[in-house]
Amino acid sequence: MSTQPRTTPAPSNWNIANALTAVRLLLVPFFGWSLLAGDGESTGLRILALAIFGVAAFTDRLDGELARSRGLVTDFGKLVDPIADKALMGMAFIGLSILGELWWWVTIVVLVRELGITALRFWVIRHGVIAASPGGKLKTVLQVVALALYIAPLPSAVLIVAHVMMGAAVLATLATGVDYVARALVLRRGSATPGR
Repeated sequence: MSTQPRTTPAPSNWNIANALTAVRLLLVPFFGWSLLAGDGESTGLRILALAIFGVAAFTDRLDGELARSRGLVTDFGKLVDPIADKALMGMAFIGLSILGELWWWVTIVVLVRELGITALRFWVIRHGVIAASPGGKLKTVLQVVALALYIAPLPSAVLIVAHVMMGAAVLATLATGVDYVARALVLRRGSATPGR
């Protein structure tokens, strides 16, 4: 009788979590079109853009929970999920700046941070994984809420709320960026310590 331990087969890439990730990626061009069409002046299209953005942002949370709870974490998901996230958020920031509704410096700061942290993760990946921090999750929530307020066809008097939320999102983006850099350096130094 064999005494070899039974190995759990790797989950198939064809699963609900990866399907949601793919849907989010496919929604990005439709979101971009509905946001930018007619120079962003159509109330109906802005509501459509908000709906698409909301659905896509919700799938970001849902696919991760499903993958972890059902053991559906795959290499495809690890690769495509962050790409889909960056594509959605990047489209929102860039689109709003093209329309003149969000300062370009905000978009540049956020995108440089996001792309920089992604590169940082790859830089230290052979030394270990930098887990998402509570601050990083708060940053994402603040960004999503702030962007949703900008996308929504709200009266100009209400936009002060969007400005405040975006200010908080930028501060959280910068603070968590510094935290990720510090943790990456500690991870590399620890991995390079003799005897480890």
